[in-house]
Amino acid sequence: MALLTPQGVKKVFQFQKPEGREHLRRLLNWEEFDEVRDSRRSILLDTLYESIIFAVGKGFPWVEVAKVVKFTEELFKETKGCSITEAVTILGNKLRDYQEQFNTTHLLALCDYFHNTFIRHYKLYQYVLGQEQEVNLTVNHLEVCAPPQPLPLAKGMDKDIWQLEQQMAELRMAEVQKRTNVLLLKEALHLEQEHKLQKTFSEVSEQPSRVLKREELEKLIDEVIHIQTECLKELLQYEIQITFDILDLKLQKTLNLNAPIPSPLSITGQPGQDESLKFYKTNKGKKAKAKK
Repeated sequence: MALLTPQGVKKVFQFQKPEGREHLRRLLNWEEFDEVRDSRRSILLDTLYESIIFAVGKGFPWVEVAKVVKFTEELFKETKGCSITEAVTILGNKLRDYQEQFNTTHLLALCDYFHNTFIRHYKLYQYVLGQEQEVNLTVNHLEVCAPPQPLPLAKGMDKDIWQLEQQMAELRMAEVQKRTNVLLLKEALHLEQEHKLQKTFSEVSEQPSRVLKREELEKLIDEVIHIQTECLKELLQYEIQITFDILDLKLQKTLNLNAPIPSPLSITGQPGQDESLKFYKTNKGKKAKAKK
């Protein structure tokens, strides 16, 4: 057991907790250990560190603070495997042994401290520190991403206006997607039409030396026209449906733009205003001019 000096425990207290615990470990001549896998030693080091914090908080002189650490370490060793009755007896005997090293006030404070911590949770201390524990740990190192820096409050806007902008953006995206689908369908139908025409003409070109009869030529032309008509029909049906969908989206945007918008605390010069707010202010100005 290392003998702590007043200067040593004073330095432990002056550090932040992580550095203070590490300095205390070196003062106790403990070897380095894995805080996660050797939880028993980690808890014991925490307990010794907390005894320093307690003693300093109660105004113990630095000489007595060092003795409190020694007292704590001895108590934990001497009560290992004992019943709670034996532990209380050992604590009482140790307090008598140390009564000449602490004044009465500090001795009573030390007694209260160990009764309210060590004795009150004695079974837990014994379970954790008094016997070997089978540890089966899986450690995963996860990267924690800090949240983005919030924008200045001056760039904020009313919640209802923000929600309106989100709805408008969604409607715009839906309209773009509809128009993109039309272009994709046109390309797909064009390829399908070329494939069918190529297949039709390939059947005729299998006999290049044979002259087509009138009926065969008419049938070939009818089939080509039928292929083109079917592709055009499908495209027109889809374009009609898409047109109605886009008109419906435009109607929703118009209804959203005409909906009453609550006025923020400060509208002038705020950068978050878009076409919805401009439209609202324009309509309001027109109505005012009409009344004049």
